Amino acid sequence: MKRRILLILLLFTVWAAGAQEHDGGYYPETLRGEVWVELEPMYGNRPDVEYPVTRETAGRRALQEAASFYSGMIYGWSFHYDIGERARGIVEDFDVFEPMGEIAWGDPRLSITEVETRDTRVRIWTDYELSEMQHKRMQTWRMDMVRSAQGIGYCPLTGPTPDSGWLEIRNATLKDAARAAVRAMLRGSERNRPKEVTGYISLASFPRIFIDSGRWVAIARFRVQINEIIPFAAY
Repeated sequence: MKRRILLILLLFTVWAAGAQEHDGGYYPETLRGEVWVELEPMYGNRPDVEYPVTRETAGRRALQEAASFYSGMIYGWSFHYDIGERARGIVEDFDVFEPMGEIAWGDPRLSITEVETRDTRVRIWTDYELSEMQHKRMQTWRMDMVRSAQGIGYCPLTGPTPDSGWLEIRNATLKDAARAAVRAMLRGSERNRPKEVTGYISLASFPRIFIDSGRWVAIARFRVQINEIIPFAAY
């Protein structure tokens, strides 16, 4: 709790600081990323449960979102994907997308390095210092069997459910980007469309999540390890 309060107080002290240029992504001992927090969030015609968002809430949300993205970079997710095929009546289903680890709220290695306000949005840069074990996990995402992929995901403006909160909306949009990335990667490497695929996927860097044409959009780069590909011939 004390660490949490100190981080939010740091956010207050640099709130009006000028912007600097940063490079997002991976460094030998530190991860770095940028998040945006809406101060007047609307989900369709439904305002956020807290509207407008206070600076304290903005700081807390920034740290929560950054922690979720760093978790995705370090630990990643396991997935199971039914590719689907309309002609065979098989529905596409990215039904399993389970985190393999999590950075706890208040982790002392997560810090805010810069804050800038633009209109009704706050731009926040964060750093995360890797432990020795986390550094080793990052190295596994750079092994030969891991492939790079990029995807664009979408989510309705109101979220996956009528009462979705801000983090649920971001997670759903990112999950759809992961699905799109795996699908695009398989399309480029597999001669015949498989029926099912299982494996692991991680973020290569922080995604961009924004609103466009009345829906949420996530553009993200991933690293993907395929464990099993099941062809239609197996059925």
